[in-house]
Amino acid sequence: MRTADWILIFQQSITDYHKTDDVDTPVQNPYAKGTLEFLMYEKNWIDTVQWHLEDIIRDPQIDPVKALEIKRRIDSSNQHRTDMVEYIDSWFLQQYSQVTPAADAAFNTESPAWAIDRLSILELKIYHMQQEATRKDASEAHREACTAKLQVLQTQRTDLSTAIDQLLGDIAAGKKYMKVYKQMKMYNDESLNPVLYQQKK
Repeated sequence: MRTADWILIFQQSITDYHKTDDVDTPVQNPYAKGTLEFLMYEKNWIDTVQWHLEDIIRDPQIDPVKALEIKRRIDSSNQHRTDMVEYIDSWFLQQYSQVTPAADAAFNTESPAWAIDRLSILELKIYHMQQEATRKDASEAHREACTAKLQVLQTQRTDLSTAIDQLLGDIAAGKKYMKVYKQMKMYNDESLNPVLYQQKK
């Protein structure tokens, strides 16, 4: 599988979400658990729900209590997203574990899964920009501006897809190797966030 296949999975996830367009809709992943397809669908579903949570919290009329609830959901979602990216990187590490890197092999500043994370979010941008570019109640100027932005996003998709495919091809050929750092997020950790650990004193 390559990025073209994963883009189709992302599009499927986004389409499935918008059947209800409800952040509380349970994910119904159609792929077998443990497969890369399953992970890609799950990853994009997390991104899609969080995209809409970010929209909700920006409502200027939102109730403050509701806003705090959504903010905490976004924090939790960010942690889940990070965990999923690291899990996908672990999948790739296992996939290429038998490859012996060349003596002059290099590594990228970004792991494959973090690049895929950007591709997943880019697909969400494309979906929503397409909606704006064809929105009937918007002005012609708005639709034209969004169409121009959509074209840029589609170019980004092509470039990013090519770069990810090249990276994975180089890893498989031993020209590059993976070097993955755990994100070690601190704000959710009761032993690292001073606001949390000082409450225990």
